[in-house]
Amino acid sequence: MKRKRLILTVIIAVVILLCPGCKKVSLFGFEDSYSDYYNEQEIEKRSDLKGMASDLAVISPEDQTDPDYDSDDYADLLINDTDNEVLETYRCFEKIYPASTTKIMTALLTLEKGDFDDMITLDHNIVLSDDEAVASTLTKGNTVSVDEVFHTMLIKSANDCAVILAEYLAGSEEDFADMMNRKAKELGATHTHFVNSNGLHDDDHYTTAYDMYLIFKAAMKYDKFVNTVSMKSYEMTYKNGAGQTVSEYMQSSNHYLTNDYPVPEGVIMYGGKTGTTSAARSCLVLMTENEDGERFFSLVFGARSKLDLYRSMTNLLEKTVK
Repeated sequence: MKRKRLILTVIIAVVILLCPGCKKVSLFGFEDSYSDYYNEQEIEKRSDLKGMASDLAVISPEDQTDPDYDSDDYADLLINDTDNEVLETYRCFEKIYPASTTKIMTALLTLEKGDFDDMITLDHNIVLSDDEAVASTLTKGNTVSVDEVFHTMLIKSANDCAVILAEYLAGSEEDFADMMNRKAKELGATHTHFVNSNGLHDDDHYTTAYDMYLIFKAAMKYDKFVNTVSMKSYEMTYKNGAGQTVSEYMQSSNHYLTNDYPVPEGVIMYGGKTGTTSAARSCLVLMTENEDGERFFSLVFGARSKLDLYRSMTNLLEKTVK
């Protein structure tokens, strides 16, 4: 199958090169991420998979962009999770860089495989590929619980904490990336490829808005995830090398929670995950409810600025209120 895909990709690339007047082809936008994976595995008839599909909002390739939806973002998606109804979709199968929304997958694997009472003693300093990336105050010799690292990764969006969890769960970030990719395929997120735990930019680290919906939906099944991403602030505590207790206060990177941007009237904000890099631009994935108790997932990727991000997200949120 991989060989057939490689051959097909080469053929398409040659056609594009030889036919400059042809319509541009997106290699990430032809197929439904969910059905594509299970068709390849030839196990779509299994009853458990049918049950899984019934719990998802499914979008056909030709409907991935609403022609009446106007957006300057790279990709947007709004889903009524109560009814599994797609309310807005804009390039939801297009390749995007997820930035720190990657940490949703890191959190999901920690919830599935970690013990939040475990204590981690750092035997080395975490070195990040971007010197300006957000990080915690944790350093070599500190001892901290998995629970504290988990909260700091999601609330502050600390990139070093994602690496700490990756090494705790898999021994190395490279092996953890393999775990992430296996889990992505298990969820049907087949247009996703991770190379790190935090989303710092790499050209080979990508996803789609629809795939991120699948990953986020899986994480939101855990009360601990929902409670964590709903926190406005947090204070992490840990022990330094001398055994002294150290604390670090942080505010959520979600500006709806910190009241920097108003939540539309009638929208009940739970939370989600932000993401920002120069390549990914500004991104946000959220879960909300309306006053009728309906649950919604809203995703914005590739906004040009924070202001544009929250303007776009507010536009989506307003459509959840009847």
